[in-house]
Amino acid sequence: MLDQIHLLAAVTVLGVLEQAYFFLQVIYARRMFGVSPPKISGPPEFERIFRAQVNSSEYFPIFLALLWQAGLFFHQGLAAALGLLYLCSRYCYFTGYRASSLGRLAPIYFSTGVLWVLVAAAALGLSHFFLTHYVGLNIPRLLLA
Repeated sequence: MLDQIHLLAAVTVLGVLEQAYFFLQVIYARRMFGVSPPKISGPPEFERIFRAQVNSSEYFPIFLALLWQAGLFFHQGLAAALGLLYLCSRYCYFTGYRASSLGRLAPIYFSTGVLWVLVAAAALGLSHFFLTHYVGLNIPRLLLA
């Protein structure tokens, strides 16, 4: 069983570490710009870092759900590779947004595209599972026959 989920687990741990890094960047920015909690506004430089972290946190549960569904029902290796692409694009998003508002655009579009591919993989995998187990219809086998 573990050999069927180890890549997904590794990408999940990397994602959690990335989120921790983003949280730490907000703490450092709060100190640097003198923005004490619970304030969320300050200099534009702080606000960009704060928004990048919050946005990344908002999308993280969606990413995890899609990663695991695509990995369990479609293909673990593909899902893990897409997960790594997503995490890299999120890092580029964070660093780009830190530099300027426009710096976030290309990475956010790319990471959204990766999420849509994970949605498609999860949907295909789940559809195949339901059709095979509940209807008795194995479409890949029919196409190859």
